[in-house]
Amino acid sequence: MLVQQSCRFIFLLILSLAFAGPGWAHSGLKEYSAVAPDGVVLAIQEAGNPDGPPVLFIHGLLGSHLNWEAQFADGALAKYRLISYDLRGHGKSDKPATENAYRDGRIWAADLAAVIQAAHAKGAILVGWSLGGVVISNYLAAYGDASIRGAVYVDGVVELNAEQITSHPQVYKDMISADLKTHLDGERAFLALCFNSKPDEATFSRLLANAAMASWPMQKAVQSMSVFAEQGLSRARIPLLFLYGGKDALVRTEPAIARARQLNPAIESIVYPDSGHAPFIEEPIRFNADLAAFLNKHAGR
Repeated sequence: MLVQQSCRFIFLLILSLAFAGPGWAHSGLKEYSAVAPDGVVLAIQEAGNPDGPPVLFIHGLLGSHLNWEAQFADGALAKYRLISYDLRGHGKSDKPATENAYRDGRIWAADLAAVIQAAHAKGAILVGWSLGGVVISNYLAAYGDASIRGAVYVDGVVELNAEQITSHPQVYKDMISADLKTHLDGERAFLALCFNSKPDEATFSRLLANAAMASWPMQKAVQSMSVFAEQGLSRARIPLLFLYGGKDALVRTEPAIARARQLNPAIESIVYPDSGHAPFIEEPIRFNADLAAFLNKHAGR
């Protein structure tokens, strides 16, 4: 037993060192938690100006708060109160062992509501990447937009259908394989699809280690999770910006934006022609400038 505990400690230490990139290791990141209605503990991170308008970042499938490193390190964004959290089944948040803890999209909406309450982030601008877009839509459907000032969808999933999602059946099958080698190869293949221009090896390796932490039941359940985009987006009266990569290999950019605008004609959009599924990592300077412009206009003072 003692040997097993020692090995587990060493493993976790290695992971923590691998995850601590130079931008995060000495960032003074404030960490605390929220508790979801079903008891799942959600890890929250905070930086920037504690008195600034809140901006809440929501990562995508297989990610964590580490995805937002370039945004949390940006000087122009530092005047805002930058908040992120690890979705259930990801990063440092709890990872329930049953698929039922993930399949209902209203559960993820309730998580976001719990984070907003725990962080005292009423009036926040939400920034959701990929799966994070689903979380925003489901939140809007369940809770409305009274507690937020706006939302930015970053290559956000609008609906789970063939018109909007590029088919990669073997990748998604491998990701939920019981065979460890197949599973890890699937994780790597999925992560590679996120980029048109692959990040440096250290960053990619860290993101891959990040992906390996994600819950297997979660990965299976989200492939058929409920999405309430029609109710959420059509009722929203807050500013909405859709910021997508033109060479996204996971979400079909133009059909996704077209469907979103069909649900809410007021949606604004920006497409980065040379970015893939993660423009905030591939083109962080441009992305941060566009995000700052949106925040300066809508986040309040």
